[in-house]
Amino acid sequence: MTQPNLIEWRRLSRRSFLLSAAALAAPAVNRAAADPACVLTSEQEEGPYYIDGAKLRANLTESKPGLPLTVRVALVNAKSCEPLRNAALDIWHCDASGVYSGFTAVNPDGPGGRGSRGGRFDGGPPAGPPPEGFGQPDFGRGGGPPGGRGPRKLDETRFLRGVQITNSNGVAEFATIYPGWYSGRAIHVHLKVHMGGSMANETYAGGHISHTGQLFFPEEATERIAKSEPYLKRLSVHRTTQEEDGIFQSQHGAACMVRLEKKSQSSDAAGLIATVTLAVDPDATPRPVGMRGPMGPPPGGR
Repeated sequence: MTQPNLIEWRRLSRRSFLLSAAALAAPAVNRAAADPACVLTSEQEEGPYYIDGAKLRANLTESKPGLPLTVRVALVNAKSCEPLRNAALDIWHCDASGVYSGFTAVNPDGPGGRGSRGGRFDGGPPAGPPPEGFGQPDFGRGGGPPGGRGPRKLDETRFLRGVQITNSNGVAEFATIYPGWYSGRAIHVHLKVHMGGSMANETYAGGHISHTGQLFFPEEATERIAKSEPYLKRLSVHRTTQEEDGIFQSQHGAACMVRLEKKSQSSDAAGLIATVTLAVDPDATPRPVGMRGPMGPPPGGR
Protein backbone atom coordinates (compact mmCIF):
# COMPACT_ATOMS: atom_id res chain seq x y z
CA MET A 1 0.00 0.00 0.00
CA THR A 2 1.29 3.46 -0.89
CA GLN A 3 2.41 5.43 2.15
CA PRO A 4 1.54 9.15 2.42
CA ASN A 5 4.46 11.48 1.81
CA LEU A 6 5.82 13.77 4.53
CA ILE A 7 3.69 16.76 3.52
CA GLU A 8 0.51 14.67 3.52
CA TRP A 9 1.43 13.18 6.91
CA ARG A 10 1.92 16.64 8.40
CA ARG A 11 -1.45 17.77 7.08
CA LEU A 12 -3.15 14.71 8.53
CA SER A 13 -1.37 15.21 11.84
CA ARG A 14 -2.44 18.87 12.09
CA ARG A 15 -6.00 17.97 11.23
CA SER A 16 -6.10 15.18 13.81
CA PHE A 17 -4.55 17.44 16.43
CA LEU A 18 -7.09 20.18 15.81
CA LEU A 19 -10.00 17.79 16.00
CA SER A 20 -8.67 16.43 19.29
CA ALA A 21 -8.01 19.91 20.67
CA ALA A 22 -11.47 21.12 19.74
CA ALA A 23 -13.03 18.07 21.34
CA LEU A 24 -11.09 18.65 24.56
CA ALA A 25 -12.05 22.32 24.62
CA ALA A 26 -15.70 21.59 23.87
CA PRO A 27 -16.50 17.98 24.82
CA ALA A 28 -20.27 18.53 24.60
CA VAL A 29 -20.15 19.70 20.99
CA ASN A 30 -20.30 17.46 17.95
CA ARG A 31 -16.80 17.18 16.48
CA ALA A 32 -18.08 18.04 13.03
CA ALA A 33 -18.90 21.52 14.32
CA ALA A 34 -15.22 22.20 14.98
CA ASP A 35 -13.75 20.48 11.93
CA PRO A 36 -11.30 23.04 10.53
CA ALA A 37 -11.08 23.05 6.75
CA CYS A 38 -8.17 25.51 6.90
CA VAL A 39 -9.84 27.51 4.14
CA LEU A 40 -9.54 31.24 4.76
CA THR A 41 -12.84 32.56 6.12
CA SER A 42 -14.27 35.30 3.90
CA GLU A 43 -14.33 38.85 5.16
CA GLN A 44 -17.72 40.40 5.94
CA GLU A 45 -18.73 43.92 6.68
CA GLU A 46 -18.25 45.56 10.05
CA GLY A 47 -21.63 47.28 10.15
CA PRO A 48 -22.33 50.65 11.76
CA TYR A 49 -22.32 49.66 15.44
CA TYR A 50 -18.73 48.69 16.20
CA ILE A 51 -17.15 50.37 19.25
CA ASP A 52 -13.42 50.05 19.81
CA GLY A 53 -11.99 49.22 23.23
CA ALA A 54 -14.35 46.48 24.39
CA LYS A 55 -13.64 45.07 27.84
CA LEU A 56 -11.89 41.75 28.40
CA ARG A 57 -14.72 39.65 29.80
CA ALA A 58 -16.44 36.32 29.19
CA ASN A 59 -19.94 37.21 30.42
CA LEU A 60 -21.56 39.88 28.23
CA THR A 61 -25.17 39.73 29.37
CA GLU A 62 -25.34 42.49 32.01
CA SER A 63 -28.71 40.99 33.04
CA LYS A 64 -30.20 41.49 29.58
CA PRO A 65 -33.23 39.21 29.11
CA GLY A 66 -32.96 36.47 26.54
CA LEU A 67 -32.23 32.80 25.96
CA PRO A 68 -28.80 31.97 27.44
CA LEU A 69 -26.23 31.37 24.72
CA THR A 70 -22.63 30.19 24.89
CA VAL A 71 -20.65 31.34 21.84
CA ARG A 72 -17.60 29.12 21.37
CA VAL A 73 -15.26 30.09 18.52
CA ALA A 74 -12.19 28.09 17.48
CA LEU A 75 -9.68 30.11 15.44
CA VAL A 76 -7.31 28.34 13.07
CA ASN A 77 -4.25 29.74 11.32
CA ALA A 78 -5.28 29.52 7.66
CA LYS A 79 -1.62 29.14 6.57
CA SER A 80 -0.53 26.37 8.93
CA CYS A 81 -3.82 24.74 10.02
CA GLU A 82 -2.68 25.13 13.63
CA PRO A 83 -4.75 26.65 16.44
CA LEU A 84 -4.50 30.43 16.50
CA ARG A 85 -3.34 31.16 20.04
CA ASN A 86 -3.36 34.52 21.84
CA ALA A 87 -5.69 36.16 19.33
CA ALA A 88 -8.16 38.70 20.70
CA LEU A 89 -11.69 37.79 19.63
CA ASP A 90 -14.00 40.80 19.83
CA ILE A 91 -17.77 40.18 19.48
CA TRP A 92 -20.86 42.39 19.63
CA HIS A 93 -24.56 41.96 18.82
CA CYS A 94 -27.98 43.45 19.50
CA ASP A 95 -30.25 42.53 22.40
CA ALA A 96 -33.58 40.69 22.18
CA SER A 97 -35.25 43.95 21.08
CA GLY A 98 -32.81 44.60 18.24
CA VAL A 99 -30.93 47.37 20.08
CA TYR A 100 -27.13 47.74 20.21
CA SER A 101 -25.39 49.05 23.30
CA GLY A 102 -23.79 52.44 22.80
CA PHE A 103 -26.64 53.31 20.41
CA THR A 104 -29.71 52.77 22.56
CA ALA A 105 -31.31 55.99 21.25
CA VAL A 106 -31.60 54.41 17.79
CA ASN A 107 -35.05 53.01 17.03
CA PRO A 108 -34.22 49.53 15.70
CA ASP A 109 -37.05 49.67 13.16
CA GLY A 110 -37.37 53.37 12.39
CA PRO A 111 -40.41 55.54 11.72
CA GLY A 112 -43.15 53.41 10.20
CA GLY A 113 -41.28 50.20 10.91
CA ARG A 114 -39.56 49.07 7.71
CA GLY A 115 -39.47 45.57 9.13
CA SER A 116 -43.25 45.41 9.56
CA ARG A 117 -43.72 45.35 5.79
CA GLY A 118 -41.39 42.43 5.08
CA GLY A 119 -39.84 41.95 1.67
CA ARG A 120 -36.27 41.64 0.43
CA PHE A 121 -33.64 44.03 1.72
CA ASP A 122 -29.90 44.29 1.10
CA GLY A 123 -28.81 44.58 4.71
CA GLY A 124 -27.47 47.55 6.65
CA PRO A 125 -28.47 49.17 9.93
CA PRO A 126 -31.93 49.84 11.34
CA ALA A 127 -34.01 52.38 9.47
CA GLY A 128 -34.37 54.85 12.32
CA PRO A 129 -32.46 58.09 12.65
CA PRO A 130 -28.95 57.68 14.08
CA PRO A 131 -27.74 59.48 17.20
CA GLU A 132 -26.48 63.02 16.69
CA GLY A 133 -23.13 63.02 14.92
CA PHE A 134 -23.26 59.30 14.15
CA GLY A 135 -20.84 58.95 11.26
CA GLN A 136 -19.44 55.47 10.80
CA PRO A 137 -19.90 54.23 7.21
CA ASP A 138 -22.78 51.85 6.57
CA PHE A 139 -20.94 49.32 4.42
CA GLY A 140 -24.18 47.39 3.90
CA ARG A 141 -25.54 50.05 1.59
CA GLY A 142 -22.28 51.38 0.24
CA GLY A 143 -22.52 54.81 1.84
CA GLY A 144 -22.90 56.72 5.08
CA PRO A 145 -25.98 56.77 7.25
CA PRO A 146 -28.25 59.82 7.46
CA GLY A 147 -26.90 62.67 9.49
CA GLY A 148 -23.43 63.14 8.03
CA ARG A 149 -20.01 61.87 9.01
CA GLY A 150 -19.19 63.80 12.15
CA PRO A 151 -17.75 62.24 15.31
CA ARG A 152 -20.06 59.69 16.88
CA LYS A 153 -21.95 60.47 20.08
CA LEU A 154 -22.19 57.22 22.01
CA ASP A 155 -24.05 56.50 25.21
CA GLU A 156 -22.26 54.66 28.01
CA THR A 157 -23.96 51.26 27.69
CA ARG A 158 -21.78 48.34 26.60
CA PHE A 159 -24.00 45.27 27.05
CA LEU A 160 -23.43 42.30 24.72
CA ARG A 161 -19.89 43.41 23.82
CA GLY A 162 -16.60 41.93 24.90
CA VAL A 163 -13.18 40.48 24.09
CA GLN A 164 -11.60 37.15 24.97
CA ILE A 165 -8.07 35.86 24.24
CA THR A 166 -7.91 32.48 22.53
CA ASN A 167 -6.38 29.67 24.58
CA SER A 168 -3.78 27.10 23.56
CA ASN A 169 -6.41 25.35 21.45
CA GLY A 170 -7.34 28.59 19.66
CA VAL A 171 -10.70 28.72 21.45
CA ALA A 172 -12.50 31.73 22.94
CA GLU A 173 -15.86 31.46 24.68
CA PHE A 174 -18.54 33.97 25.70
CA ALA A 175 -21.69 33.80 27.80
CA THR A 176 -24.36 35.94 26.18
CA ILE A 177 -27.98 35.72 24.93
CA TYR A 178 -29.51 34.68 21.63
CA PRO A 179 -29.65 37.85 19.53
CA GLY A 180 -32.91 39.49 18.54
CA TRP A 181 -33.64 41.02 15.15
CA TYR A 182 -34.23 44.38 13.54
CA SER A 183 -35.35 45.60 10.14
CA GLY A 184 -33.43 44.34 7.16
CA ARG A 185 -30.98 41.90 8.76
CA ALA A 186 -31.03 38.21 9.54
CA ILE A 187 -30.03 37.42 13.12
CA HIS A 188 -26.25 37.61 13.48
CA VAL A 189 -23.27 38.24 15.76
CA HIS A 190 -20.44 40.55 14.66
CA LEU A 191 -16.79 39.76 15.34
CA LYS A 192 -13.24 40.93 14.81
CA VAL A 193 -9.96 39.09 15.31
CA HIS A 194 -7.16 41.31 16.62
CA MET A 195 -3.51 40.20 16.49
CA GLY A 196 -0.27 41.61 17.86
CA GLY A 197 -1.77 43.91 20.48
CA SER A 198 -1.74 43.79 24.27
CA MET A 199 -4.03 44.14 27.25
CA ALA A 200 -4.14 47.41 29.19
CA ASN A 201 -6.79 48.48 31.72
CA GLU A 202 -8.88 45.42 30.83
CA THR A 203 -9.06 46.38 27.15
CA TYR A 204 -7.13 45.18 24.11
CA ALA A 205 -5.10 47.80 22.26
CA GLY A 206 -2.59 47.99 19.42
CA GLY A 207 -1.81 45.37 16.84
CA HIS A 208 -3.94 44.92 13.76
CA ILE A 209 -7.28 43.41 12.70
CA SER A 210 -6.83 40.12 10.86
CA HIS A 211 -10.49 39.34 10.27
CA THR A 212 -13.89 41.01 10.39
CA GLY A 213 -16.92 38.80 10.10
CA GLN A 214 -20.36 37.76 11.25
CA LEU A 215 -21.86 34.56 12.64
CA PHE A 216 -25.28 33.28 11.64
CA PHE A 217 -27.77 30.88 13.21
CA PRO A 218 -29.88 28.06 11.74
CA GLU A 219 -33.23 29.44 10.61
CA GLU A 220 -35.20 26.58 12.14
CA ALA A 221 -33.75 27.34 15.58
CA THR A 222 -34.46 31.07 15.25
CA GLU A 223 -38.03 30.39 14.15
CA ARG A 224 -38.57 28.28 17.27
CA ILE A 225 -36.89 30.71 19.66
CA ALA A 226 -38.73 33.72 18.20
CA LYS A 227 -41.97 32.31 19.62
CA SER A 228 -40.69 32.50 23.21
CA GLU A 229 -40.17 35.43 25.58
CA PRO A 230 -38.72 38.02 25.32
CA TYR A 231 -38.50 37.61 21.52
CA LEU A 232 -42.25 37.05 21.27
CA LYS A 233 -42.77 40.78 21.70
CA ARG A 234 -41.04 41.33 18.34
CA LEU A 235 -43.25 39.08 16.21
CA SER A 236 -45.10 42.09 14.80
CA VAL A 237 -41.81 43.14 13.17
CA HIS A 238 -40.89 41.20 10.07
CA ARG A 239 -37.91 38.96 10.81
CA THR A 240 -35.60 39.10 7.81
CA THR A 241 -34.53 35.60 6.83
CA GLN A 242 -31.12 34.65 5.47
CA GLU A 243 -32.66 34.27 2.02
CA GLU A 244 -33.80 37.92 2.22
CA ASP A 245 -30.57 39.27 3.71
CA GLY A 246 -28.25 40.54 0.99
CA ILE A 247 -25.25 40.55 3.33
CA PHE A 248 -25.73 36.87 4.13
CA GLN A 249 -26.23 36.07 0.44
CA SER A 250 -23.36 38.15 -0.98
CA GLN A 251 -20.73 37.73 1.76
CA HIS A 252 -20.60 33.94 2.19
CA GLY A 253 -22.85 33.87 5.24
CA ALA A 254 -23.48 30.14 4.90
CA ALA A 255 -19.78 29.50 5.62
CA CYS A 256 -20.15 31.25 8.99
CA MET A 257 -23.14 29.30 10.26
CA VAL A 258 -22.80 28.12 13.85
CA ARG A 259 -23.62 24.63 15.04
CA LEU A 260 -26.24 24.83 17.79
CA GLU A 261 -26.69 22.33 20.60
CA LYS A 262 -29.09 22.45 23.53
CA LYS A 263 -27.56 22.45 27.01
CA SER A 264 -30.54 20.34 28.07
CA GLN A 265 -32.13 17.98 25.57
CA SER A 266 -35.56 18.53 27.11
CA SER A 267 -35.93 22.17 26.04
CA ASP A 268 -34.21 25.38 24.94
CA ALA A 269 -34.79 27.02 28.32
CA ALA A 270 -31.43 25.97 29.81
CA GLY A 271 -29.66 27.65 26.91
CA LEU A 272 -27.77 26.79 23.74
CA ILE A 273 -24.14 26.32 22.74
CA ALA A 274 -23.10 27.86 19.41
CA THR A 275 -19.85 26.46 18.00
CA VAL A 276 -17.93 27.48 14.90
CA THR A 277 -14.39 27.26 13.50
CA LEU A 278 -12.94 30.17 11.53
CA ALA A 279 -9.68 30.14 9.56
CA VAL A 280 -7.77 33.42 9.75
CA ASP A 281 -4.45 34.69 8.37
CA PRO A 282 -2.89 36.26 11.48
CA ASP A 283 -0.48 38.37 9.42
CA ALA A 284 -3.10 39.88 7.14
CA THR A 285 -4.92 43.19 7.51
CA PRO A 286 -7.81 42.84 5.04
CA ARG A 287 -9.58 45.80 3.51
CA PRO A 288 -13.09 46.59 4.79
CA VAL A 289 -15.88 44.85 2.89
CA GLY A 290 -19.18 46.23 1.64
CA MET A 291 -22.01 45.01 -0.57
CA ARG A 292 -19.83 45.54 -3.65
CA GLY A 293 -16.73 43.87 -2.26
CA PRO A 294 -13.53 45.27 -0.67
CA MET A 295 -13.61 49.00 0.01
CA GLY A 296 -10.66 51.38 0.17
CA PRO A 297 -7.31 50.78 1.88
CA PRO A 298 -6.89 48.38 4.80
CA PRO A 299 -7.40 49.80 8.32
CA GLY A 300 -4.38 51.82 9.42
CA GLY A 301 -3.13 52.02 5.83
CA ARG A 302 -1.76 48.47 5.93
